[in-house]
Amino acid sequence: MNIDVNELEVMEDIASLAVVTGEKKEKYLFWQLEISMAHAKRIDLIVSFLMESGVKMLLPQLKQAQKRGVPIRILTGNYLGITQPSALYLLRSELGDQIDLRFYADSHRSFHPKAYFFHADKESRVFIGSSNISRSALTSGIEWNYCLSSVVDKQAFDQFYASFEDLFYNKSVEITDTVLKKYAKSWVRPAVAKDLARYEKQGEEEKQSGLKQEYQPRGVQIEALYELEKSRKEGAEKGIVHAATGIGKTYLAAFDSLPYKRVLFVAHREEILRQAAEAFHNVRPDDSYGFFTGDKKDADVDLLFASVASLGKEEVLKEKFSTDSFEYIVMDECHHSTADQYQKILDFFHPAYLLGLTATPERMDGRSVYELYDFEVPYEITLKEAVNRGVLVPFHYYGIMDDTVDYSALHFVRGHYEESELTAAYLENTKRDQLILGYFRKYHPKHALGFCCSRQHALYMARFFSESGVAAGAVYSREDNTENEGDEKTYWLDRIEAVKKLESGEIQALFCVDMFNEGVDIPVVDLVMFLRPTESPIIFLQQLGRGLRKAPGKEYLTVLDFAGNYRQANLALYLLSGETANFHASTADVALTLPYPQDCIVDFDLKLIDLFRKMEEGKRKGHDAVVHEYYRVKELLQHVPTRVELFTHMDEAVYQYCLKEAKENPFRHYVMFRSALGDLEKEKCAWIGTDAEDFLELIEQTSMQKSYKMPVLSAFCEADGGSVDSLKMAVTESDVLRSWKKFYQTGKNWKDVNKCKTKADFENMTDKDHLQNITKNPVNFLKQSGKGFFVDKKGYLIALKDEMQAVLQEGGMKFADEVKDIVQYRVLEYYWKRYRDKA
Repeated sequence: MNIDVNELEVMEDIASLAVVTGEKKEKYLFWQLEISMAHAKRIDLIVSFLMESGVKMLLPQLKQAQKRGVPIRILTGNYLGITQPSALYLLRSELGDQIDLRFYADSHRSFHPKAYFFHADKESRVFIGSSNISRSALTSGIEWNYCLSSVVDKQAFDQFYASFEDLFYNKSVEITDTVLKKYAKSWVRPAVAKDLARYEKQGEEEKQSGLKQEYQPRGVQIEALYELEKSRKEGAEKGIVHAATGIGKTYLAAFDSLPYKRVLFVAHREEILRQAAEAFHNVRPDDSYGFFTGDKKDADVDLLFASVASLGKEEVLKEKFSTDSFEYIVMDECHHSTADQYQKILDFFHPAYLLGLTATPERMDGRSVYELYDFEVPYEITLKEAVNRGVLVPFHYYGIMDDTVDYSALHFVRGHYEESELTAAYLENTKRDQLILGYFRKYHPKHALGFCCSRQHALYMARFFSESGVAAGAVYSREDNTENEGDEKTYWLDRIEAVKKLESGEIQALFCVDMFNEGVDIPVVDLVMFLRPTESPIIFLQQLGRGLRKAPGKEYLTVLDFAGNYRQANLALYLLSGETANFHASTADVALTLPYPQDCIVDFDLKLIDLFRKMEEGKRKGHDAVVHEYYRVKELLQHVPTRVELFTHMDEAVYQYCLKEAKENPFRHYVMFRSALGDLEKEKCAWIGTDAEDFLELIEQTSMQKSYKMPVLSAFCEADGGSVDSLKMAVTESDVLRSWKKFYQTGKNWKDVNKCKTKADFENMTDKDHLQNITKNPVNFLKQSGKGFFVDKKGYLIALKDEMQAVLQEGGMKFADEVKDIVQYRVLEYYWKRYRDKA
């Protein structure tokens, strides 16, 4: 809201008014502040709370003042959490470290001042009254503010200013990045915020009336953009944004991409690409854009939106693009990144920055997704946090006992129930049909989604509901071009038609199969039904997320989960609360005590709780659970898992148990663990039973407060020109330097290096500095605490003892693979732990 020249002249005339209220536009406090900021030599603001809308109004003049060298201080409160984190992030982002931003920090007294000091050479002013920094308070809200002059009202002005100085310097805490991030992570939208938001929205509508819509970052997008930029300044070249459905991740990527000329957006569905193209075009209207999909092969455009299937082929990549074609690449739903086609794209391009977007990152598909992005997660907001902050609507979850199917009689292969057996169990199951329909009618939704196990199941449910008087349809991918017949002709809808009919109310229930898990926005959905076993945390959260978006008149989402005696039936408890499953505690014991998001209801049928208790009576404990998990991963992969693969796929609760119980941790003695299970090819491992096995356990168990040992150990595994069939017996200074620099130049690993507070510190280090660090720390410790395996050798920095030569000759590649696997796992473990601790 900027003032033109004529308005400015009028404002100068009214600047002398003693009292300012929001009754008339010409008396808005905002005008007074804008004029005062334009002439101030120093600016001091003290308000009980800040809101994003008010900060956005004041920022242009604050930035102009900053350019003139005007010192700016702001003291605000965090009482009741009314101050929005995004407002603080916006100030930090736009004004940087030059603004002195603080929280009032005396918990024994309330904090309600609202005063705006503007200091000048001849006369200073302070506006004192009722206006906090929000759009409503600065404009159309009924607010009273009195203007005091340092000349006319010197005594009063001086008293107020002295009080400000005392509070600012003696009763405050600086809002550093650390303080701000902690505040944002714990922030819960206060009840009063609903009323404040209504007033703010009214003001925004007045502002936008008759004007072209402005596309600007909002809410958590502002926070994420700040953290992404901070991450890049610290040297990161890639990162994941893990954010629950509904925060606008695509728009976030569009805003973040603005400094980059050429952008590639990759997704697995064309519908997602079309939505992304619209978002990017709104944010970057002057850039050319195109598609690389089945029938379109645009390439020479600023913004390219490509499907994985069309782009993820080596011959296509080499023919159409160069490795530096794009400065900025977005991988949508990046938890798929370990799939082959995604991997080909990641391996081919070398952008200045790679951004992964996901609502549900999990370790999956044989490699850690986090590893592909250097374990860099600049911004993360969980489903629980998003609900608490009012970004998503609350959910009312009802776990309903479904004893119409005995899942113990069904085959469970490689982590899944057989689709054909599930379908057979559901079709013509009259008792189950009536159970589902009865609960559906109990909650009388207007726009419902039901998630089914197969095409036949979806068509069957659509027909049953329609014949029962509930307009319904089925949606799923049809891979063939045959004519629709039977139920399919009557009830099947394509994706676009299905969404339109559900939104308009033409149909009341839509039954789908793997179609609306990702990337489709249907905010009006007010009920979701889980009509098949919950087998994957990712799919459960994706499907839940389809109904959590806000929509006019929608207060909450109803969730009906028809649960039975299937594996991981209790998984929903932990996913809804955001807690990691407790390996030792009974689900029945924790069901009523888990901290669910604000205003959410989680209600399990008592029969279902009894079922969980009964199922857990035979639950494997301790060692048996670890062994069971090992065999589960082996079955999933169809081969003996490496340490890295076991880490990647192991259930989080079991993995946490392993970390707490050293004796039961297979990662500390993996060869012995496999040998005890009879799962070791001993004929290929001549070194088993020798002290070489002790060497492996030494590397598995060596302490790692920092990551220094890993690049040194990696040097033993790396050949000068590429791969190596065995370990080196000794490594030179250049070997270790090469491995060391490669490791610490990756992402933000440089932060581990002693005395490096910025990436520039690391880049300014000489080889001599690095070698001094290497020799003093990892090399010295390996020689001293390495059980005699690491020794001095003339001409080398560090060597293995001579007795290891025979092991390397006999064990060859197999032994070298074990060492490489340990080193890679220890690096993954270190950075995974660092990420989890930071989160």
